Amino acid sequence: MGVNREELKRLIDQMPEQDALQVYDFIGFLSLKREKDNQHQLDISFLEEDSDLIRQVQHSLEDRKHGRLYGKESGLEYLRAKVKDFEHGQNI
Repeated sequence: MGVNREELKRLIDQMPEQDALQVYDFIGFLSLKREKDNQHQLDISFLEEDSDLIRQVQHSLEDRKHGRLYGKESGLEYLRAKVKDFEHGQNI
């Protein structure tokens, strides 16, 4: 969709000051939205290229698939046991 910028400028010139301020604020809003959308896309691109994160997600999916899930209490017990093993110099 093409925009006649000259017509748009003429309309803005003819509107009351308060309305022009609202148009100005809206343009600022659109700019911020565009920046946020671009940043979101960059974040997604960054995550797609993070091989360690992808490996962790795949490992998590495998754990879920094979029923290797921990509830809050069992997860804490597991971590406590690992800390105890570490403190005693055993391999984790």
